[in-house]
Amino acid sequence: MSIELQKPIIGFTCGDLNGIGMEIVIKTLCDHRILEFCVPVLFANNKSINFYRKTLPDHNFVFTSCKDLTKLHPKQINVFHCWEEEVAITPGELNEIGGSYALKSLTTACKALKEGLIHCLVTAPIHKKNIQSKEFNYTGHTPYLRDYFNAKDVVMFMVAENMKVALVTEHVSIAEIAKQITKDAILSKLKIMNESLIKDFAINKPRIAVLGLNPHAGDEGLIGNEEETIIKPAILEAKKDILVYGPYSADAFFAKGNHEKFDAVLAMYHDQGLIPFKSLSLGEGLNYTAGMSVVRTSPDHGTAFDIAGKGIANHESTMEALFKALEIDANRIEYKQARLNPMKKLSDRFFSNTVDEKLEESEA
Repeated sequence: MSIELQKPIIGFTCGDLNGIGMEIVIKTLCDHRILEFCVPVLFANNKSINFYRKTLPDHNFVFTSCKDLTKLHPKQINVFHCWEEEVAITPGELNEIGGSYALKSLTTACKALKEGLIHCLVTAPIHKKNIQSKEFNYTGHTPYLRDYFNAKDVVMFMVAENMKVALVTEHVSIAEIAKQITKDAILSKLKIMNESLIKDFAINKPRIAVLGLNPHAGDEGLIGNEEETIIKPAILEAKKDILVYGPYSADAFFAKGNHEKFDAVLAMYHDQGLIPFKSLSLGEGLNYTAGMSVVRTSPDHGTAFDIAGKGIANHESTMEALFKALEIDANRIEYKQARLNPMKKLSDRFFSNTVDEKLEESEA
């Protein structure tokens, strides 16, 4: 196999056809230095790409069509055809077409990832309402991917240069949050976070902070008792194997910069974690699904229908998602290689030395 073909193959979904997904992927892949690090595959079709390419006259996007993932061009951007029919693209409109073809792209890419034909997946934004169907009865990518790849549990991990924030609950209503905060749920998320920080982010002894659910972390039961009855017992049990601390009052925690003292923070619900993340994170953040056997990242924003088709969408988060996927993939390989059976290594080295010695004797 050539060196070119040994580069990681990174798949990109197109997201909602009427959102900014195709634009941010095209802008990301226009930097042809990316071809030095990976082989990109965009799951869409030529006509949809050409539609958005015309809205980006200042971007030279050159690609090659592909119908066989075993025959990719290693020095070009590959477009894998997920559909052949003509599709009416209407940027900025929320309609069934945008969602149905986002799903075609996603399911095709996930199948390729599951079969090992691509190494990592970067997903462009979908709209959670118009993608709903018999195949996709989920509140977002994260639970869909969990089930598709048969993961027992996963963690929605928001990652930036200066902070990592994970969630116990994801896209659920405020009325349902407390019902889903259980000891088992917290322990599961902490275990996945710890393993991911070690294997995916190469942090040997990660320190994890846990936020409380109620204002002021419950004030010792005065404002809700979930901290005393659920969160603290979960932290105490997790301490047997993990460096975990808390629960901390969410309002003061970020305001005082305490997130900088930890490798990751576990928030109880979506806005508790994502509002400070999007406000305080340095650089462009991204979303990583921890806990799966495969690597999936995405930009940390939505479909942005209000600017779709105008050529002004910022692709920096997608670029970060790509390079973080490559970094995680490399960290996983290094982690695995570093933990190969040491006795086998020693045995192989001894056998090799013995053979060399016998060859030297015979030559003498």
